[in-house]
Parts: sequence; C-alpha cells; structure tokens
Amino acid sequence: MSNKTISMLKLRQVIRLYNQGKGTKAIAGMLFISRNTIKKYLHIFLSSGLSYEAFSGMSDLELSQKFLVAAHPEKSQRQVDLEALLPGICRELKRKGVTKEMLYRQYIEKYPEGYGISRFCGFIRLYLAQHRPVMHIEHKAGDKMYIDFTGQKLHLDNGDGTKTETEVFVAILGCSQLTYVEAVASQKKEDLIRACENALIYFEGAPLVVVPDNLRAAVTKGSKYEAVLNESFACFAEHYSMTVLPARAYKPRDKSLVEGAVKLVYKTIFTKLDKRIFYDLSSLNAAIRVALEIHNNTPMYKREYSRRQQFEEIERDVLQDLNPIRYELKEQAQLTVWKNGYIRLGVDTHYYSVPYKYIGKTVKVLYTSQSVEVYYRHELIAQHVRNRRKYQYTTNTEHLASQHQFLTEWSAEKFISQAMDIHEDVAEYIAKVLEEKTYPEQAYKSCSGILSFSRRVGNERLIDACRCAQAFGQYGYRVIEEILNKRLDKLKLEDEAARIPNHKNIRGKDYYQ
Repeated sequence: MSNKTISMLKLRQVIRLYNQGKGTKAIAGMLFISRNTIKKYLHIFLSSGLSYEAFSGMSDLELSQKFLVAAHPEKSQRQVDLEALLPGICRELKRKGVTKEMLYRQYIEKYPEGYGISRFCGFIRLYLAQHRPVMHIEHKAGDKMYIDFTGQKLHLDNGDGTKTETEVFVAILGCSQLTYVEAVASQKKEDLIRACENALIYFEGAPLVVVPDNLRAAVTKGSKYEAVLNESFACFAEHYSMTVLPARAYKPRDKSLVEGAVKLVYKTIFTKLDKRIFYDLSSLNAAIRVALEIHNNTPMYKREYSRRQQFEEIERDVLQDLNPIRYELKEQAQLTVWKNGYIRLGVDTHYYSVPYKYIGKTVKVLYTSQSVEVYYRHELIAQHVRNRRKYQYTTNTEHLASQHQFLTEWSAEKFISQAMDIHEDVAEYIAKVLEEKTYPEQAYKSCSGILSFSRRVGNERLIDACRCAQAFGQYGYRVIEEILNKRLDKLKLEDEAARIPNHKNIRGKDYYQ
C-alpha cells in the first residue's frame, strides 16, 4: 500500500539504491516495497534539497521527523513546473547529441529559480524509471554475493573418540564466481554474520546485494513476495552498504549459482579433507583456505581463465570499498523502564539507569560486547558501558529524579564492607539481601536498616540474628527486626531446627516478599 510507512533502515536502503542509479521498479523488487511507497519517499527526498551525504548523516529520529511527518508533502511550484516539462525533456534525450547538461541550461534559462543540476537529473532518473522498463542483467560485476551453508558437514575430533559436526559456509560472487568457504560452529546469526564479513574481507570489497537462501539467521519469515529479514543481519548488511535480497522459495534459478558452488566445494575441498583429523576450527579453516586457493585459481570448466583471474579483471574494481570499522553485532531487546528509573538487561541480570521521565515506557535496547544503548521512538536516551556483574546497577546521576540522587552514594560493595567489619556471617547475609531484592532502593534501605541494629543491640546479637535468619532462608530488614524483638537470637542455633519453625511468632517466607 502506498500509504504504508517504512522503517528507517528500509528508508536508508531506498535512498542509497536510488543514489546508485536504481529505478523504482528495481528497488521495489529488491526491497519488497510497493513502487508507490518508493515514489512517495523519493519525492520527499528530492523535494527536500538534501544531498545524499547530508541524508546519510541524519539520525533515525531526524529521518522520522522529516519523512514520516512529511509523508504527503505538497508539491512546490518549481516541482510542478519541472514535472510538466519531463515528458518533453525525456523525448529530447533520445535525440543524438542531446545531453542533460544542454537541457538543464535551457531549463534554468526559462526558470532562474529552478532546481540545481543534480536535482534536475534526479527528477529525470525518477521519471524514466517510472515510464520505461529496466533491463535486468544477471550476474553483473559487483552486483550480488550469494551465500548458503552446505548440507554435508565437516567434523572436529574431540580427542576422546567422539566428533563434533561443523557447519560450512559458502559465499560466491555472481559475476566472477570467486568463492569463499569457512567452517563455523553453527548456523546461528553470530556465526553467519561473522562468516559473511570474513567473505567480504577475502573479496576486499562489498557487492551491492547479498542473497541468502532463506537462512533462519538472515530471514525471519520467508515469502514469495516480501520476506521478513532478521534485523541483526539487515543491520550488518547496511553497515557495509549492501541490500539483502533473499532467494525466493521454490525458485531454483534464484539460488542455482550458490548450489552449484556447494557441489564444487564437495568435489574440490571436502574430498581433500575428509580423511584428515582436525581438533579445532582454526586448523580446519587453515586447511580449507589452502584447498580454496587451488579451487579459485584453477581454470573453470571449458574456459581458459580461473575464477581469480576473472575477478581481478572485471569485478575487483567495481566492488564497494569496505567500511573501515568492522561490524559489531548488536543484540536487541524491548524492555519497560521500571518505576525506579532502571531497565534490567536479563542476559547479564544487570541494571542500567534511564532518564526518569521515561518511567513506564517501553524502550528498545541495543547492546554489544562493549556498550548498551537505549532508544525511545528512534531517539537515543541513554548510553552505558556494558557491565556483566550480576545484580549490580550502572547509574548516570543525571537520569535520576532529584529526590533519588542521594541513593548513588550507596552501593552493594559499601554495605558488604560495613557488614564485614562486624562479622563475615553478617556480610554473607547482606549479600543475600542484595541478591534477593528487586529494586536497588529496597535493597539498600534494607541493608542500611539491618546494619543499624549493631548500634542499637550490639554486634553479637546482630550476628546471631543473621545466622538465625540465614538458617531458614529468610532475608530482609523485617526478618531481623522480628527475630530481635522476640529475642529469638537468644535461642541456641543447634536447637533452632526443632523449635523455631513452629514458633507462633515466625511468619511464613511469603510475608517478607
């Protein structure tokens, strides 16, 4: 539907492909977006006067404000004037010797306030794309890289008589048929993305399009018309300015090249390795690389040149330059900001602060091995260094409401240190309180209250109370308070197992949650 909005990632892909000279029909086929939707966003882009460089430098928030709010912009008078001239301009271009520069000079002479030459040519490209068929040239140099995993596996010897299967990744450039092969631990997205990146490094450049055979790690949901891409894989492709175009199900021609490459890999690589023993991926891949170089440098069937020769002659120079920064895989999660102003990253059981005005909001969290970024409606609202310490809190004091900022003076380490000054059993109990409590305020206040008993009743009674509570797995300020008030700490610990559970004044565990 032409009124459908698209993600900022797809918007970037649309404009990038248009900047590379692709027409709306070609873009629609590559991205599975309707031509009307593409026309709508191209009109906004062309009318904005933005250069492609300026567009690329905009954040997702800026793009959403400019393109989603302006989804139905009114045409300016100069756009109306130029569009009326386009049929005649395009007819003139068919005449021998007529150039766009010549026609632009005529246009600007008649309309001094008209568009610059780059916008003028952009409107012509868009008009031609909409009014004439675009010829598809299969296996154009620098156009596509096909990827897949082999059906057969290679193996690693575990040293105890057992073997571990390894997946084998294959990538092939459509034009030169230069091939890359790598053994990986699994077909999960982490291994797929890293193998794809290694293929680009091997090719020393990136094609315009990567074609996966509906791999689960690349395609969330396959479709004849519009596949749903795995967002991590789509972000990887965008990092290297590539478009993901999954092979269509039940369309053998879409994947015939890579399936042919897989068969050749069985012949030229697997047969050389199947009787050898390897104990790790590093040594296996070193052997694969030796066989791969022979494969790529051997003349192709009924041809006088090899894949490597063809690559060097016609494809190397047309590949896109690689992004100098290697891609770092970003995991993502949709989380709700808790009432205390923190989010909980479950994979590490660690807590990160978010500006308090977003309490109760659902935010998107992107995290790498080094960083954690929190977004709300495309806007980056918090950024932290990733910390894998369980049950700990990473806090930016500017995120806290003023009445909560005093809490930053407290920390788990501080309470455990104070408890250790009393006795190691108290420190052990305090550590369990910190672990059991959900919110930092709750845990810190409980710990502060428990430690305050040392001043009120003395260290010995507090130590005995902590031992008593620990024996029955009950943690919190009110547990210690009741034990001390009922003087249950005076009971000998060896008798507690028999007498304390039946005491009428001890409440159940659920009471203290």
